[in-house]
Amino acid sequence: MPDTASAAVAHLPPLTAQAERLIELGVHELAGMAADDLRAFAADSVAADSVAADSGDSGNGTLLAVHPGRVAASALAPLLQRDGRPGFVVVDMPDVDDFAPHGVDLPDAPLYLVTGVDRGDRMANWSPEEALPALTGEHRSPLLLTEGIHWLLQQPAALERNHCFMTIGSRLRKPSGVLDSRTPAIWISNGLGRDGRERRNAPKVGWCWWGNRHTWLGFASATGRRP
Repeated sequence: MPDTASAAVAHLPPLTAQAERLIELGVHELAGMAADDLRAFAADSVAADSVAADSGDSGNGTLLAVHPGRVAASALAPLLQRDGRPGFVVVDMPDVDDFAPHGVDLPDAPLYLVTGVDRGDRMANWSPEEALPALTGEHRSPLLLTEGIHWLLQQPAALERNHCFMTIGSRLRKPSGVLDSRTPAIWISNGLGRDGRERRNAPKVGWCWWGNRHTWLGFASATGRRP
C-alpha cells in the first residue's frame, strides 16, 4: 500500500482550481489550447473526480494533466518554484523531451486525469529496476516526468528535501532499440557544480541510473489515468 510519509503531501486541489492554476502559469498557451477549453474539461471532470474519491482510490487525489505530446517537460520545468527559485533541467540532459511514455497507457486526448497519485516514499533507496516490478505488482503505474511536474505545479510542498521522487514512466529508447540507462527524477538542487549557487533549493529535473539507489528518492506512481 502507498505510504506517503509527509503531511505536506495533502489531497490535491479541486480540478477546477487546478485548471485555473495552469491557466495562471500559461500552460494552456504552451499546449496550444484556449483557457476556456481547460476550464470546460475540469468542470466536466468534477463528477468523475467525486466518483474516484468515493471509490476509495488510494493516494493523493486526482491530478489534471496535459498530454506530453502537447507540452514538453523542458517547457514545464521552468514553471516550478521553490523558495522563489524557478525549476530547471540539468545541463547534461539536453534530450529530456525525448523521454517518452514507456509501459504506460495514456488517454488519446490533450487533457486527462491521473488518479491516486503517490510519492512512493516507501521505496526510497530502491533502484528503478527494483521499484518497477513492485509497483506493477501493486497495480500501480509509474508517473511520467511531465505528470510529476504537473503535480508539483499544483502542490509544490510535495517536493521536500529527503523526500523527492523518480518518474520512471518516462524512458528514452536509443536508435538501436535499447532503453537508455538514465531514468528521470525531480529533486532539490544543492546549488553545487554546474547547477550554480543561484539555483540552491530550486526544483531540479535530472536523471539517475536504472540500477542505482538513492536514499532521498522515492518512486511516484498512480492508480490509473482516464480522459
